Amino acid sequence: MVAPAAFVEELAAARIGETFNQYAEGDKAQIRCERLVAYLERQAGAALLLVGEAPGYRGARVSGIPFTSERQLTGSGPAEATATVVQRVLAELDLEENVLLWNAVPTHPGTATSNRQPTRVEVAAGARFARVLARGRRVVAVGRVAHETYGVAYVRHPSHGGAREFRAGLVELLDRGDLVSGSA
Repeated sequence: MVAPAAFVEELAAARIGETFNQYAEGDKAQIRCERLVAYLERQAGAALLLVGEAPGYRGARVSGIPFTSERQLTGSGPAEATATVVQRVLAELDLEENVLLWNAVPTHPGTATSNRQPTRVEVAAGARFARVLARGRRVVAVGRVAHETYGVAYVRHPSHGGAREFRAGLVELLDRGDLVSGSA
């Protein structure tokens, strides 16, 4: 893996379609970069990479860390349902230390108050970052966009009533031991 600081610097310089680059734009970009570097350093030994679709407007767009809301980090600010479910399930399954969370598109498609599905061009442009993080890790797609992009093991995205299926799918993959090895 490339050094986290260099990885985040490259990400902050990236232009991914019409997405908002939360690591380069906005008054808290530097804080988000610092948080992401610290997160990547902390999770460097994680054997499993969970790849979702894209940051949510209440999640990583604000916090800088995939599947994590500002409220989870600081106790205040916006909360995001998906982040809450993912973090809860990882804690329940005692996987927090062994999972690195990421998104097929690492920058936010949408506005400060909404999400949109990323375009194919944006997904393709974001793939290089996931591929770097996937080296030497088992990869699981969280949702259809990541599954279609990487063709790896799949679990249901927890949004829109999918929390139970997300947890069950992750448990099943863990129990079977058939998480895909290799890169995205």
